Amino acid sequence: MAVASEESTSICSHCDRAIPSSNIDLHYAHCFRNLKKCKICGDMVPKKHAEEHFLNTHAPVACSLCSETMEREILAVHKGENCPQRIVTCEFCEFPLPAVDLAEHQEVCGNRTELCHMCNKYIRLRERYNHESRCTGLPDTTVESSRDVRAAERRQPQGPQRRQPQDFSRKRLLFTIAITGIAVLLGSFLFQKKTEDSQVH
Repeated sequence: MAVASEESTSICSHCDRAIPSSNIDLHYAHCFRNLKKCKICGDMVPKKHAEEHFLNTHAPVACSLCSETMEREILAVHKGENCPQRIVTCEFCEFPLPAVDLAEHQEVCGNRTELCHMCNKYIRLRERYNHESRCTGLPDTTVESSRDVRAAERRQPQGPQRRQPQDFSRKRLLFTIAITGIAVLLGSFLFQKKTEDSQVH
């Protein structure tokens, strides 16, 4: 038994759709009378709603945040993802601010430090997540802060190694003497200058 061949189709010259050839005349009459092709997106819209379609979809509108003009249909995406004035939050402090200011804010904010309660080291906020994933909870002996060094010095037994604080005191004394000498010299110079000025007048 022969299989019936598929019905042939014709392209409607108004909407460019493939329509069964037996219905093409009827379809075209209805299509031409009721539908209009949007010149911007190519969609077929009812003629009575053509202007509404344009206003709701394609008419230029201004973003209420940055005043940039765009088609209405992309306004929501613009406001949510692209607008430089949309409000975003800093990943480090969760402070809300305009997207255009985020990079500069996070550059400063990410350099702030916070104490890791596992190893008692101060960690930059931008490095916090990587640090937390690697932190063993043991103090890192490769890089010691000055606070750790002072604590270690206090724990050392008293003995011959006490020279280091004395050396430090001697350096401080020499520094103080040098500063005092400079101050005396400057003072006498200024006093002499003032005396000369008063004699001139």
